[in-house]
Amino acid sequence: MLQISTGPEQLWEVDFRAADTITLNGEPFAWDIANLGEGRFHVLHEGRSYNAEVVSTDFAAKNIVLKINGQRIELNAKDRFDLLLERLGMSNATAAKVNELKAPMPGLIVDIRVEPGQAVQKGDPLLVLEAMKMENILKAPANGTVGSLKVNLRDNVQKGQVLVQFS
Repeated sequence: MLQISTGPEQLWEVDFRAADTITLNGEPFAWDIANLGEGRFHVLHEGRSYNAEVVSTDFAAKNIVLKINGQRIELNAKDRFDLLLERLGMSNATAAKVNELKAPMPGLIVDIRVEPGQAVQKGDPLLVLEAMKMENILKAPANGTVGSLKVNLRDNVQKGQVLVQFS
């Protein structure tokens, strides 16, 4: 399932699990599509003809710009993982610059593996957070430099508490 939007007011749920069945907002969607080559298509839907052209695609950001009968339309897609991150309050996890690392859950800081001024690469271990008798290694979300540590060894932290600030 994908959630497709062209803006805050226009939102559709598209399901295409079966190869030949597509539903739009829970209703069957029937169309005839012909690939004309080079990102151009001819579409028939409910007796109407449409010329569609793919202007640009950004697969990382899940954005597609189309021209439908000459009208420019920008589509934004969210898959089930994007929707889950949104529900968890992490929808901006991939936003431009990461300024801080927050605790993903309450727990106890049992190891600190960085110090202020240290350069880190995406995925480098920063801290170890013990939660529910499990050790969770919190890693750098992006390349950067540790600006300051907001916790000490053996501190109890709450979900969402800032642990590390990046400069």
